[in-house]
Amino acid sequence: MNARVHLIIASIFTMMIFITGCQSAYYAAWEKLGKEKRHLLRDNVEKATDAQKKASEQFKEALTQMKEMYGFDGGDLEKYYDKLKTDFNKSEERAKEVHRRVATVEQIADDLFKEWSNEIKEIKTAKLRSQSMESYQNTKVRYARLHTAMKKAEARMDPVLDQFRDNVLYLKHNLNAQAIGALKKEADKIEIEVGALIGDMQSSIEEAETFLENFK
Repeated sequence: MNARVHLIIASIFTMMIFITGCQSAYYAAWEKLGKEKRHLLRDNVEKATDAQKKASEQFKEALTQMKEMYGFDGGDLEKYYDKLKTDFNKSEERAKEVHRRVATVEQIADDLFKEWSNEIKEIKTAKLRSQSMESYQNTKVRYARLHTAMKKAEARMDPVLDQFRDNVLYLKHNLNAQAIGALKKEADKIEIEVGALIGDMQSSIEEAETFLENFK
């Protein structure tokens, strides 16, 4: 099945959840296509990682645009502002996508571990049950590290967006060289915050790569 068909099916299944509110219907539909919860967790960790990479790049782009505007020394001020506002809006959308992807990972991981724990109890052979329990516990530990890194990076986004939004709104109401001069110090603060955000996102991405390497 090609990627386009998978994307269409995934969209339909996601709509099913919103319409019916039934997570089990989502899993049942995927199982018919040969995808268990562990496959879905892998897929969605990869998607969350991709969303973080794109968000990281977009935040850097917005910061660059802000620094260019605060270095304004003549020209079309309105054009600078429009570019900054566009980059801010894109950053908001990227952040929403990260939030959505992380929430999906959390839901699937929670359901997977509950199912796994219950099914271990059904294994009658002691050796196999012990091996499955060991694999379960090791995977939970690795996922916990990934989840912590993801949530730390996710939590960084909204405060940075708030600072960007404050600056964009202030400039909307005071679009002149004097206002830009007043906000130059804010650019330094935002640059520090964006740097911390990008660092946390990179740590999260690396944790995801480690998790995926060990989660087959």
